[in-house]
Amino acid sequence: MLPVIMTRVVGDEDALVAALKRGDESAFVELVDRHTPALLRVAQGYVPTREIAEDVVQDTWIALLKGIGSFEGRSSLRTWLFAILINIAKNRGVRERRDADLAVVAFTGGTVDPARFRGTDDPYPGHWLPTAAPSPFPDSPEGSVLGQELITVARQGLDKLPERQRVVVTMRDMLGLDSDEVCELLEITAANQRVLLHRGRAAVRQVLEDYLRDTA
Repeated sequence: MLPVIMTRVVGDEDALVAALKRGDESAFVELVDRHTPALLRVAQGYVPTREIAEDVVQDTWIALLKGIGSFEGRSSLRTWLFAILINIAKNRGVRERRDADLAVVAFTGGTVDPARFRGTDDPYPGHWLPTAAPSPFPDSPEGSVLGQELITVARQGLDKLPERQRVVVTMRDMLGLDSDEVCELLEITAANQRVLLHRGRAAVRQVLEDYLRDTA
């Protein structure tokens, strides 16, 4: 699992929403500072360049300012904010690329050898086989030195995932969103979310294993 960067609402959300509706600039600045890094990371999962992702995030904040008056609190402010971002990213013409990525995943079955997982007739389908489970990462002083390198390699592996896997792993393991939030935002079933998360995590893990083997 990648390092989790949690984005928790500080203080009373109702008061924050009320301040935003009053046009309180300091409340808006606080929200921007808190959520922009996470929004940018999710946007990069949908669009091909960081520059476009920054445009998407900027458009998201503009949309929030225009739409905060209609916010009714049916979901958390964070969930509503991410929903705006995803809708804007989709409107930037990435739906075709996303569908192509999903077609590749369906054809290949993922980037990790399927023989390493339990079959559909097993009581725990999709889990690692005992004989093929990933080796634990080094816990020695040398392993600590590799820590930052492994994070960099993991991010590179994440960036190479098919779009839906990349977005799900980013939301779950980097931003700390729970399964229900991800399913709501991406409009996918819980089962689909689990498959995407498992395949994405497994692929990133494979990249890390290969890196450790090559540097041994």
